[in-house]
Amino acid sequence: MSFSQYGELCTEVYRLTKPVGHAFSGDIAYYRSRLANCEGRILEAMVGSGRVYIPLLEAGLRVEGIDNSPQMLDACAHEAKERGLAPVLYEGALETIDLPHDYEAIIIPAGSFALIEERSASISTLRRLYDHLEPGGRLILDLSLPETPSAISAFSGTSSFTSRDGSLITMETKTAQFDFFTQCHVIFIKYEKWRDGNLIQTELQRLPLRWYGIEEFKMVLKEIGFTDVEVTADYTGKEPDSSSRVFLFEALK
Repeated sequence: MSFSQYGELCTEVYRLTKPVGHAFSGDIAYYRSRLANCEGRILEAMVGSGRVYIPLLEAGLRVEGIDNSPQMLDACAHEAKERGLAPVLYEGALETIDLPHDYEAIIIPAGSFALIEERSASISTLRRLYDHLEPGGRLILDLSLPETPSAISAFSGTSSFTSRDGSLITMETKTAQFDFFTQCHVIFIKYEKWRDGNLIQTELQRLPLRWYGIEEFKMVLKEIGFTDVEVTADYTGKEPDSSSRVFLFEALK
């Protein structure tokens, strides 16, 4: 399996913890600023439930979205239509993406590219995205460095959330793999939904996170054919340094 699967309970928790418009260190404002001069179509790949996508629509941008999770896409469409917006959304895997349009810009916010576990699938995805850019079009995505082994405990434990229908959802996470050699961190997550003391739904998720070195990822982009590859840090537009945690890659076709 190349991509993590986002089911019904996972999507519900995602919407509770990462609602539309919720920003991480200014990421939404950053993408909105970088895309402000785009007059053509923009694609948000791995659009999820619309946390970033809907604010971009509200800003008047011609943005479309794609995701491989029908549950996430349903949530995104619902959130958009609640706001009187008309979303253009596609369901499909990025490594085989074949959309009817090319794009002036393609974005992948929130480190979502790391969810592509297999390196071959990540390369195929970047090639397909390259093919879907107009000449001179831009790819913008962000990636994070892995947590240190001492911080892995942050990914283990149980959390609980109150769903919109008043039910209780518990989420138990366990680290299944953390391997610097393969550059992969795999988390197992178990969701349970409870109502009136009764278990009414259970869902399991395997969440892989693959990381890349800065120079490694720049080289991958260049080998695919991207040019003018630039890297900045932490949604500030500044050059990365040893304290940086999020890296923004921009490249042209």
